[in-house]
Order: sequence, then structure tokens, then C-alpha cells
Amino acid sequence: MTSRPLESFPRPSIAVDTAVLTVVDRHVAVLLLPELDSLPVRLPGTFLHEGELLADAVLRSLREKTGVRGLAPRQLHVFDAVDRDDRGRVLSVAFVDVVGSGLLPPDAMLVSVDDLPRLAFDHDRIVAFAVDALRREYLERPDPRGLLGDAFTLSELRSVHEVVLGEELLPDTFRRAMLPNLVATGELSREGRGRPAELYRRG
Repeated sequence: MTSRPLESFPRPSIAVDTAVLTVVDRHVAVLLLPELDSLPVRLPGTFLHEGELLADAVLRSLREKTGVRGLAPRQLHVFDAVDRDDRGRVLSVAFVDVVGSGLLPPDAMLVSVDDLPRLAFDHDRIVAFAVDALRREYLERPDPRGLLGDAFTLSELRSVHEVVLGEELLPDTFRRAMLPNLVATGELSREGRGRPAELYRRG
């Protein structure tokens, strides 16, 4: 039995799009590219070049289109709706990274995920998928994406979890849930008013 040649199969274009999430002013925000020519606001992305790995295309698009370097996005999901791009059949391999806002350029376009403008293609779905994945990570583990520094108080930890999850958390319940995965540093935070608070790190 002779197999069919590759040329006989459809050849969709492959794109990569990256949702870079951060926290700004107590909101989860996403890095976007401004409107350009006929393209609405969108996620940083590009088409895969011949001989290029997906991860390399992601880093290239971030570097060339946003000036962002040094990130390590991970693959999130493949978006393959037939009509997602009116220019033709395009599969998008979406990636996600979550970083502190200080790692992004000061002029970066950061927009709250709760107040997104109209986005190109199905980038709103990609953002929603990325935010859902982030929230699942923050349900049980203390700041798994390292939005805080290496050492933090329980109050600071609860605050960032509330921002990511989009809801208030009961302090005592949160403390009991997080303590098994924390290690006390033996040091105190003396910032702000009130009694110094114990500092922890992730266990």
C-alpha cells in the first residue's frame, strides 16, 4: 500500500500567539499590541517560519513586536476554528507566561482582562483560556507563578491570590490552606503600620 504524498493534504498556516499576564493596580492584565492598519488590538504573535521551532517563534514575536526578552512561555492550547482568520486556514498555537509587571517595558500596553477592547481573530478566547488556567493554578498553591518576591507575608500572599481569583478570601481559611506549602523564614516584615508580620517563602 502506497501512502499519499504530503502535498495531497491541506496545508494550513501555523501561527503562535502569546498571552503574557501580569498584575497591575490590583487587576490581572494582559500584554497587547495596539491597532495597526486593518488589524485590531491583538496579542503578540507571528507566523511560524520554515525550519523554526514554535518556542523560537514565540520568543521572536515578543522580542520584535514588544521588546520583551527573557520570558519562558509555555504552550497553552491549539485554537483551530476553521473561520478564526478570514485570510485563510490558520491554526494558532497559543502560549502563556505570567510575570511581574516590572519585567515588562514601561510603555507596554497592559490592559485589564476584565475590560478588554475588541481583539483580532479569536484572541479574546485565548486570553480567557489563559486566565482560567492561571486561576486553576492559584486555587491550592501559594503564588505558583512568583508574582510576589521570594519572601512575603500572608497578607501579601492573600492579596495577590484575591486579585488572580477575582474574589475575596477569608483570612483564616486561606492561612490554613496555604501554610502546609510555606516555610517561615524566621524574619519579620517591618513595612507599613502595625505589628511586624512574619515572612514566608514557598515550600
